Amino acid sequence: MTFTTSVKEEISKQDIDIVSATSELSSFIRYDGIINKEKITLTIENASVARRIYSLIKVIFGIKAQIIVRNQRRFRIKQIYILEINYNIESILETLNIMHNNKVNDNNEFFLVTEEDKIAYLKGVFLASGSITNPQTSGYHLEFSLPYKKDALYINKLLEEFNIVGKVIKRGNNYMLYIKSAEMISDVLKLFKATNSLFFFEDIRIYRDHKNMVNRLNNCEIANQEKVIKTGLEQLQDIKYLKDNDLVNLLDDKVKDAIYYREKYPESSLQELADIISSETGKVIGKSGVNHYFRKVRELVNKHKNS
Repeated sequence: MTFTTSVKEEISKQDIDIVSATSELSSFIRYDGIINKEKITLTIENASVARRIYSLIKVIFGIKAQIIVRNQRRFRIKQIYILEINYNIESILETLNIMHNNKVNDNNEFFLVTEEDKIAYLKGVFLASGSITNPQTSGYHLEFSLPYKKDALYINKLLEEFNIVGKVIKRGNNYMLYIKSAEMISDVLKLFKATNSLFFFEDIRIYRDHKNMVNRLNNCEIANQEKVIKTGLEQLQDIKYLKDNDLVNLLDDKVKDAIYYREKYPESSLQELADIISSETGKVIGKSGVNHYFRKVRELVNKHKNS
């Protein structure tokens, strides 16, 4: 079972009041239905969604849609469910605010009054045309596939009322409204009250975020260690140059101490070297002090090379 299927099944099993049911069915038929004067045809791949839409039609209009089950062969055999409504089409479409005077009605301002209406409408859109990738196997991605740009922009506007922002792009003959923010996808699941799916999503999100943080820390630690080794090697090369050219005695005793301990602890960081020198000599010195001494070493090396 895909994550999309799991989310849709959870939504489909929720209780719903008659007003919200009308909003949900309106958006589902608008974005999934094939509509003409004789009938409304809905093609659904998810059995749970098909049962819900069938129930909504029965509850709202007191009619039973005709159900046709077909086997679809595309890579594997799966069942699709076709619901057909063959009467009272005009009345149904007007009740659902889809048609008015035989024209498509795009004005939902007075149809979607409350937050509950808007959430139910968004649920219907998701059941009809939404999908969400499994966070275990790929990146975070939720999308709605819609026939017209105005539809995608309208759904995006509804989502923005809940502080969820998507992006609209054209893909083939349709328009895609997609969301890639894990936090906003989580907000959508919360908005739909898909609690089990939300917990699953959040568990995976927390695991992935923790794993990414550990990887970043490891990468940072490796980079720091490489920097420490590189710095130590450069300082040892400078020390070797001074010794080969009998220049060490030109430095004061504090710098000589730093040279001695660098040779003794070649892989230590400047901070570790400072702690070692402070501990073994009783002379308190910090990281910046050790760094200052090795700058003097480098200055002497450069001065001799350029002389």
